Amino acid sequence: MKPLHYTRAQALPGILARRIVVLDGAMGTMIQRFKLNEAQYRGEGYAGPGAAGGRFKDFHKDVKGNNELLSLTRPDIIRDIHEGYLAAGADLVETNTFGATTVAQADYDMAHLAREMNLASARIAREACDKYSTPDHPRFVAGALGPTPKTASISPDVNDPGARNTSFEELRAAYYEQVEALVEGGADVLLVETIFDTLNAKAALFAIDEYFEKSGERLPLIISGTVTDASGRILSGQTVAAFWHSVRHAQPLAVGLNCALGAALMRPYIQELARVASDTYISCYPNAGLPNPMSETGFDETPEVTSRLLREFASEGLVNIVGGCCGTTPEHIASIHNAVAPLATRVLGSAGPFYQEAA
Repeated sequence: MKPLHYTRAQALPGILARRIVVLDGAMGTMIQRFKLNEAQYRGEGYAGPGAAGGRFKDFHKDVKGNNELLSLTRPDIIRDIHEGYLAAGADLVETNTFGATTVAQADYDMAHLAREMNLASARIAREACDKYSTPDHPRFVAGALGPTPKTASISPDVNDPGARNTSFEELRAAYYEQVEALVEGGADVLLVETIFDTLNAKAALFAIDEYFEKSGERLPLIISGTVTDASGRILSGQTVAAFWHSVRHAQPLAVGLNCALGAALMRPYIQELARVASDTYISCYPNAGLPNPMSETGFDETPEVTSRLLREFASEGLVNIVGGCCGTTPEHIASIHNAVAPLATRVLGSAGPFYQEAA
């Protein structure tokens, strides 16, 4: 494949070749720690920088749980979460945009705010990364593109296998708007994550490539799928190897797995991905084990357990990027950072990576 020249994060490929890179942990888990009520989600009572004032005070629908709205109504909380992960040693922090598409925001009647959410979220993450970056330890903003609540491959009606509640074109348009705003806001990397439907991911990748062609920008790309259970397949039915062959045309800097499973259950699938994607860096950011509603984070694994498991992955030469998904906290990321720092990063196969550092 043709080597890629990136317009941003030009140092990242070289860093990945030298050491393991640490991604941040869960955004939703950390937001839950603030125990925000409906009024607080609307921004009431907050008068700090970027305050939305009474903009959403009389909004006609409940917005509690719309975490992406907090980038507009409580930017202080999102900034605090980013800075917590950066202080813990994260190299990459994800924007608060997992559900910031017109498709996902339609559930709250806030599709018209999707672009604004992405722009604000990217700017908050950019400011946090710039604050913590040093010449010896640069920090990078990963613009997060989530899967949306709708699937282009699977029928929502068990009685009608051909039914769909979205289309490739609807997804493409939503993702294009998201990418445009994320890049404008300062994202260094684009992260298509928690992929449960490869067709949804293809719509995102199509939109990304469309944006790159139109803008002349080309950012590093990370693609992360989700194996949903012990079948070893993503929800739309593909094995890890089939998933990789479906998305490798996008020439990502890294490909990996996240969410759904803890590290212990994810091991065989990371091993398989590391084998088939030998010419591409591998990322892995699992949940903190299995859900447990009685624990503080809602998940079982302590920072020590998650970091020990990811250290084993690193020791086996399986990973280049590690971090955490649901249930992980800055304490998890600090422990992961300390665990993998002494270890060598995974070496790419002889085919070489899909990139070439800019001159």
